[in-house]
Amino acid sequence: MARFAAASGRYVFLEIDDIEYRVYFEENGEETDARIPLLLQHTAGADGRQWRHVLEDRDLARDFRMIAYDLPYHGKSVPPVGVEWWKHEYRLTKDFLMKFTLTLARALELERPVYMGSSIGGHLALDLALHHPESFRAVIGLEAAAATPGGYLDIWNHPRVGNGFKASVMYGLMSPTSPEAYRRETAWCYSQGAPPVFKGDLYYHDIDHAMGETAGKIDAAKLGVHLLTGEYDWSTPPELSQAVADRIPGATFQTMEGLGHFPMSEDPERFLGYVRPVLEKIRDGAARGVDA
Repeated sequence: MARFAAASGRYVFLEIDDIEYRVYFEENGEETDARIPLLLQHTAGADGRQWRHVLEDRDLARDFRMIAYDLPYHGKSVPPVGVEWWKHEYRLTKDFLMKFTLTLARALELERPVYMGSSIGGHLALDLALHHPESFRAVIGLEAAAATPGGYLDIWNHPRVGNGFKASVMYGLMSPTSPEAYRRETAWCYSQGAPPVFKGDLYYHDIDHAMGETAGKIDAAKLGVHLLTGEYDWSTPPELSQAVADRIPGATFQTMEGLGHFPMSEDPERFLGYVRPVLEKIRDGAARGVDA
């Protein structure tokens, strides 16, 4: 008898700035009032496959409707039809990324979901908490910081630099103690991204996401704000995440020992050990009618 994964995938059509995008997502956890929706955002240049191990977790699926999606131009969310996208340089902006997340939540009829993302997704957790706190009950930022300048470079989209180079750099961002098979899988997925996409995503990561002192305006009384960063992440080291958490009264921060820049895919079991207590706090808060 065939064995099937718990997660299932499908497409949804989203209209953003008069452009229709066909967006792929996978989910686990039935759509019921008892389950809290949980949006899962991948890192720059990657796709929702990074969350495949988390999606299979039965304990989380009992309390959360987990939804891992591919941003437009990523993974199975191919570029939109009817737009001459090849005539323009791909660049991911804060405005589009926030609009995308809000539009997806509305299309799937998610009522104040929890948001969790890593890298560009971690930065987005902070931007959503600042600009759209009413739309989420909590945000979880992995590898997040107020700013991470310096990485938006032409080398990431150069005809003499192949995707294998990008994958090898990403391999070096992971913990040396993470299981080799998962580290290789994470790098493998990076080698499959469209050439312009990684550099284009870094426009948001390194330039458009620049919170400065505005991070202190995030009100953790309106929604839970939780930051976690891997100890081996040299792209966004824990001290940067700690610094922004310290500026947000009520925010929580924890260094994830033995993890790097891709905690959910490089060592999912160790990662779940850190994130489960956070999600349980959010779940228990929801049961009491408060945001935690």
